[in-house]
Amino acid sequence: MKITALAENTSCLSSIGCEHGLSLYIEAVGHRILFDMGQTDLFAKNAEKLDVDLSAVDIAVLSHGHYDHGGGLETFLSVNAAAPVYLHSNAFEPHFNGTEKYIGLNPALQNNNRLYFTGEEQVIADGVTLYACNTKQKYEDFGSGNLSVLRHHKLLPDDFVHEQYLLIEENGKRILVSGCSHKGILNILEWFRPDYLIGGFHFMKLECSDRLKAYAGRMAAYDTVYYTCHCTGKEQYAFMKPFVERLHYLSAGQTVYI
Repeated sequence: MKITALAENTSCLSSIGCEHGLSLYIEAVGHRILFDMGQTDLFAKNAEKLDVDLSAVDIAVLSHGHYDHGGGLETFLSVNAAAPVYLHSNAFEPHFNGTEKYIGLNPALQNNNRLYFTGEEQVIADGVTLYACNTKQKYEDFGSGNLSVLRHHKLLPDDFVHEQYLLIEENGKRILVSGCSHKGILNILEWFRPDYLIGGFHFMKLECSDRLKAYAGRMAAYDTVYYTCHCTGKEQYAFMKPFVERLHYLSAGQTVYI
């Protein structure tokens, strides 16, 4: 399996741009998969520099309905003529940061015939499955983080029902890809117990304190190799690294082989 970060908050190469967002290109189980599309068209510009042919992608996945993961959706639909895009049926609900800042997807795209809306579980290829986990028990409540959703004309704390996780099973390994882990990274670990976990942990607003140290200790108890990025936060990553031996950072322009 090959995973290349096309867009992320940081970059490991001077020629590769970065932004607050995430986009990963994955080659696995005979497929070319695009996981998230970042905030802008930057993922496409970086893909060209990294010799990643987005027109050859045959599966695209949107992890959840926030602008920093789906802002490049229109760009992808224009550079790739055929790949289906799998996103949760709640992804186009209006999402906000607090009460005023809109952070959702472009509603003008929601009727595009390339979009495939998913539910609790969706097999999209042999060894490739999407899970929403909305019916799973949460062992730890991470709250809404001041994020909101407009539902039935009321602004409510976001319950992240629109978030889904990509599980790839190849060569006896279980690789889980998560955009932001809004439902709680510790919950997700317990639900899947993957061999590898790639994505954001949404720790960027947490203080580097005993609380984060405790989270790191609990993560270290799993036999999981982590490649984190985006909303984990660089400061939080550096704080956790001494407590989680198998924790690594994934920056734009970097490729990981599993």
